[in-house]
Amino acid sequence: MRIFGRNAVETQTEVRASFGGVILPLRRLLADQRGVGAVEFAIIAPILIAIYITCFELTMGLSVSKRVTKATGTIADLVTQQTSVTKLYLASMIDVSKAIFVPYNTSTTNLKLKVTGISVDSTGTPKVAWSWDQGGGRPYAVGATVTDVPTELKTANSFLVRSELSVPHELFMLMPVLSSETRSITISRSYFYRQRMGDSITCSDC
Repeated sequence: MRIFGRNAVETQTEVRASFGGVILPLRRLLADQRGVGAVEFAIIAPILIAIYITCFELTMGLSVSKRVTKATGTIADLVTQQTSVTKLYLASMIDVSKAIFVPYNTSTTNLKLKVTGISVDSTGTPKVAWSWDQGGGRPYAVGATVTDVPTELKTANSFLVRSELSVPHELFMLMPVLSSETRSITISRSYFYRQRMGDSITCSDC
């Protein structure tokens, strides 16, 4: 019985020793705080960088969008203060838009500008009187019905000017593996203004 009891005690001691050999290192590992900061940084850093890039892109996009809105409205406002315009005068609107876009670099080839004179007849139907684009062309046929005029502007025997401006905006900080189409978005605006002076605005060479 003594031998059996001694063997049992020795066996229990060995089990405890083995168990302790596993638990103690595990406790030391859990209690060891070295390297925790590095692990946390490795997890959080990509998230913070993604948030920063998103905020940067949103800020840039909103800034460009505001300039597109301002430029489109300014062009329509300037044209409606005239009683007659020419292609040369309308071409100067490109310089107006570029001035508004400073400090952003907007080339003539990227900027798409259209200005349209719209005559509203006695029945309240708006039709193209003349049109111009930055290439000096005529984007809309004379006499074509304009379908996107707001209802409140369809006043009989009136004249409107529509300015349309679109500018591509490059996303600066997206991953280079994305396609060029994904890295560029086009911001467009369209405004209708009533003529300020007289009954209409003519364009002699449009």
